Amino acid sequence: MTYDVRTADEDGPRRLRRVAKICVNHGVRVQKSVFECKVTPAQRVILENDLREAIDEEKDSIRLYDLGSSPSKITHIGAKEPMDVDGLLMF
Repeated sequence: MTYDVRTADEDGPRRLRRVAKICVNHGVRVQKSVFECKVTPAQRVILENDLREAIDEEKDSIRLYDLGSSPSKITHIGAKEPMDVDGLLMF
């Protein structure tokens, strides 16, 4: 899971802290805004709902990468258009 919370506005730092707290409660931080989480399908629904409530979907962005499914699934919440994962990917 990754997140990008816009902190330029007055409410941004508070949203950032809420998102980070939700993520810490569900997984392990591997970078500042990247977490690895092992959740059941029911826990994932709760996680997604908590994150939706914590962010401003017009300004913030969250991506959840389901690595256990085949093919891998990406769930995008909030601002920014999701990437076409069926096209060419370069890292």
